[in-house]
Amino acid sequence: MRWLVLADTVAIVHAAYIAFVVLGLALIVVGASAGAGWARNFTLRTIHLCAILVVCAEVITGIRCPLTMLENVLRIRAGAAAYQNDFIGYWVDRLIFYDFPPWVFALLYFGFASLVVLSWWRWPPRRPNWARMAKHASERPGA
Repeated sequence: MRWLVLADTVAIVHAAYIAFVVLGLALIVVGASAGAGWARNFTLRTIHLCAILVVCAEVITGIRCPLTMLENVLRIRAGAAAYQNDFIGYWVDRLIFYDFPPWVFALLYFGFASLVVLSWWRWPPRRPNWARMAKHASERPGA
């Protein structure tokens, strides 16, 4: 039972990763268009860009997604066949896995990565001003 719970947890983390990449871009575009400062946060934008580039690197190198492999190992340890899930695992997997040829996924990943890079050009993130941040930190009481 604990192996299935762990496998479901990995599936949820996997779905959250995908949501961060996909919904993150939508929120960044909407936020930047509306002038929201968080949408140009350098750290957020860098993490977001790296998240999709990791997926593209997996495609280029032919590495299978580590989260998928971990989920399969945990399900097999639980005595279940890979991708035979309980309720949570079943629905999470249905949301993130589709039966398309690998080239379709590669095209989608690289196309999406291109959109993320384009968002850096259209709404560039603001680099942190470390000197200003250090000055403000030293002006705080107790610093």
